[in-house]
Parts: sequence; C-alpha cells; structure tokens
Amino acid sequence: MFLESIEAAGESRTPIRRLFGGLGEAVWAQWDEVRHAAAVIGTVFCVCVQPRGWGRTVLKAFARQVLAIGVEPLWFVGAVAVFVGISVVVQLTFWVGEAGQSQLLGPLLVAVVARELGPLLINLVVIVRSGSAMTTELGVLKINGEVRVLEAQGNDPLLHLVMPRVLGMAVSTFCLTIIFVLVADVFNILAKSILPALFASVSCCIGGLGVGESDKEIPQATQRALTRSVAGLFVISAVVSLLTYL
Repeated sequence: MFLESIEAAGESRTPIRRLFGGLGEAVWAQWDEVRHAAAVIGTVFCVCVQPRGWGRTVLKAFARQVLAIGVEPLWFVGAVAVFVGISVVVQLTFWVGEAGQSQLLGPLLVAVVARELGPLLINLVVIVRSGSAMTTELGVLKINGEVRVLEAQGNDPLLHLVMPRVLGMAVSTFCLTIIFVLVADVFNILAKSILPALFASVSCCIGGLGVGESDKEIPQATQRALTRSVAGLFVISAVVSLLTYL
C-alpha cells in the first residue's frame, strides 16, 4: 500500500513536472536565441572595425540599407513626431497645470518623449516597415541559391549580407530617433534606439538565412523574426528604463 501511494503521488505530479519541463525548455530555447544574436552582433562589430571588410560592394549595400531604412520614412516619422508631440504637450500641460507643478513640464517632456516614446516608436516603425522586408529578402536569396553562389565566389555572407543590414538598421534608427526627439538624453537614446535595432536586425537576418529549401518557410521565419524583434524591443526598453531611473 505504501509503494502504491508513492507511485500514485508520482503520477499526480507528472503534469506539473511536464509543465515545468516545458517551461524550462522554452526558457533555454530563448536563451540560445539571445546568445546566437549576441554572437552575431559581436562578430559584426569585430568585422566592421577592420578597413579591409569595407569593400565597394559592402559599402553600396550599407548605403542602400541606410537609404531604405533611414531616409525613405522621414516624412512618416516627421508626421508621427508632430502628432505625438502635440498630444503629449497638451496632456502634460493640462495635468501639470492642474497639479500646480508647471515648472516640471520641461523635465517631463524630456523624460516622456526623449527617453521613452521616441526610441520606442521609431524602433516599432523600423521593425514593422523594414524587418519583414529584410527577413523575406534574405529568405528568398537563401532559397534561390544566391547565398551559396556568394560563398562559391569566395565572399562571406556575413560581410556582404548581414553586416550592411545590421549596421544600416542601427544607424538609421538612431538618426530617426534624433530627428524625432531633437533634444534628448544622449546615453538613454543610444541604449534604447541602437540596442533594440541591433537585436531586431540580427533576428531578421538569422530568420531569413535560417529558412530551408521551401519558400513556404519564409512567412513563418518572418513572423518569428518580427515576434522576437518586438519582444526584444520592449524587454530592452524596460531594462534600460529601470537602469536609468533606479
């Protein structure tokens, strides 16, 4: 009877063990993806500081990324900045006036617009607008065999495909954020604009180059890349906010 009761108790705990086991596997899988992205970012930075890595083809690819990500959406970013700026100023002016703390309007504007809304909104615009296109483009290149052709020609895909996109998205996002907020806390903007952009661009590159032989895998890879990018954006922004205000 005693052994039977122990076996029954073990069987009753099986669903809980499965739950925690699945949770642990999911956490480790996410951790492996973060480590992979961090490794690619580190490799990109190591390669980009070497002058021999910036050939004419790489420079042209980098310029195309900056033009597509950082220049073409300027009108849209400007319109969003005007709308958000007017809304935030009106709301803050009303509430600080009601509280009798009008002298706090300036610091609050810097804290809300420069530190929080600016980097967050710009990264969302870049991820939605350019992240899907980046993942799809690289996925098509992989399926069509152009990545193998590049390797057969003695060219490094990391140098010609990943580095221009990663650095192009990071530089473009930072410049768009500066335009959006105009005046801001430089260190906070650097962390909240560049770090999510680095993670998002690497996630999109990994997703695009990780597809198999079928074009049916591209939508799934794109969805996973965008999900990781948006999740990384909010996590990084939250961490930077905590480090800033604590």
